[in-house]
Amino acid sequence: MSRDSNKAFFGHPIGLSTLFASEMWERFSYYGMRALLVLFLTATFASGGFEMAELDAFTIYGIFTGLVYVTPIIGGMLADKVLGQRKSIYIGGLTMAIGQFLLATSAWLHGTDASMELRQTIFYAGLGILISGNGFFKPNISTMVGELYDNNDPRKDGGFTIFYMGINIGAFLSPLVAGKLGEQVAWQYGFLAAGTGMVLGTVWFFVRSHTLGHIGMPPKVKADRVRLAVKDWFNILTYVAGVVGLIFAVILGWGAMPSIVSTIIIYVLAIGGILFLATSIFRGTNGKTEWSRVGVILVLAVFNIFFWSGFEQAGTTFNIFARDNTNRMIGNWEIPATWFQSINAFYIVAFAPLFSILWVKLDKKNLNPNTPMKFAWGMTMLAVGFVVMAIAYTRSTGGSEVKLISPMWLAMVYMLHTFGELCLSPIGLSMVTKLSPPKLVSTMMGIWMGSYAAGNFVASQMKAISIKLETALDTEIQVFWMIAIQSAIIAVILILLSPWLKRMMHGIK
Repeated sequence: MSRDSNKAFFGHPIGLSTLFASEMWERFSYYGMRALLVLFLTATFASGGFEMAELDAFTIYGIFTGLVYVTPIIGGMLADKVLGQRKSIYIGGLTMAIGQFLLATSAWLHGTDASMELRQTIFYAGLGILISGNGFFKPNISTMVGELYDNNDPRKDGGFTIFYMGINIGAFLSPLVAGKLGEQVAWQYGFLAAGTGMVLGTVWFFVRSHTLGHIGMPPKVKADRVRLAVKDWFNILTYVAGVVGLIFAVILGWGAMPSIVSTIIIYVLAIGGILFLATSIFRGTNGKTEWSRVGVILVLAVFNIFFWSGFEQAGTTFNIFARDNTNRMIGNWEIPATWFQSINAFYIVAFAPLFSILWVKLDKKNLNPNTPMKFAWGMTMLAVGFVVMAIAYTRSTGGSEVKLISPMWLAMVYMLHTFGELCLSPIGLSMVTKLSPPKLVSTMMGIWMGSYAAGNFVASQMKAISIKLETALDTEIQVFWMIAIQSAIIAVILILLSPWLKRMMHGIK
């Protein structure tokens, strides 16, 4: 399939529509579960939750959302060297559906004769299976979007922005559906809705895979093949069964290990993984230009961590703020707290086309900011959003008791953060596909996802860090002011580094 022969999807290759909808349903699945996770963990035993302390729930949330972005490193390398992107996406989709259904089962067992230990085992296995499945799915569908375009195709950034709209249509709908069902009907129905979304995304990818031509097929497959063979499907099902079995074995065996043994295993895996990645990059990168471009990816990955450490307060402190500090009553009807998780996605869908047009218009006038400057814009918007959030929190908690404030405060914060996200996230995905050496595209995408992992985990610890600073400095440290100041400092550093990073990109925009 010629990359330019079919432009039937908003002026872009028709294969983008396939990837757009598949990712939309996968994100419906993920964000539906994410909106429920902290609320489910902190809910009382009587309501079917685990009655967990807030900071403990934040930590589990952070570990989960962090590992969700670590496993793509492995999934990206497996796709590059063994499976190809297409098989990896099927493995990921089927595995994640199983994970969601296990979460639903852990909630369903409330009120039966099942022990709390069994419920927790099934719940943690579900999270582990979701994490593993995401590793196969996430880096490879983004990589396939990049393969629809040549590196200097001016539509490429716009294509990723449209793809990003698909992500956010799913992210918008899922809290409205899964969040409503889970929070106000029963937790299990929310997780069940998320699992159904993942099944729909996988089926759509299968039905429409012919629109992708040869893109994403397993290595060494003939160029005229556009569908997987029967043996490929046996291979896919074997991987799915292996992942499910492995996660259950790890969950059951982990608790039986002495803590010193489990700690050693974690360090060995972490060090081994870093060494393996370093070796892969060293072997797959040739010449000064490629090394320079890889350096840009790694430098911006560090800044990406700081962005997401702030942005991902959405699932932790913002979620709790929506539940406890926001006036959610409209007459006699109460807005579910999870619905606030849809605001960011709504703004993405509304504003992403405008940003896509903006970059093209600026490019025609030679005013399009380079990638590092767009990152600086993103960090600036993040900082301003946290200033607004800090003021909202002060207004809510400034008196002797909590004062419920207008939901428009959260709406404003999410709008500013959305502008920041549109300056940074789709641009980052596009940058990785442009700057990566040809043999390392999925591996570098996995490393990029790894920066999201670090950002998500740091985000879950921000509240705890602010509490520790309060104790150490013996003064009040509001977490939202702390993040605002950090983000502003990072924005200034990015502006200063921008000319140097632009030179290192060697002509790639």
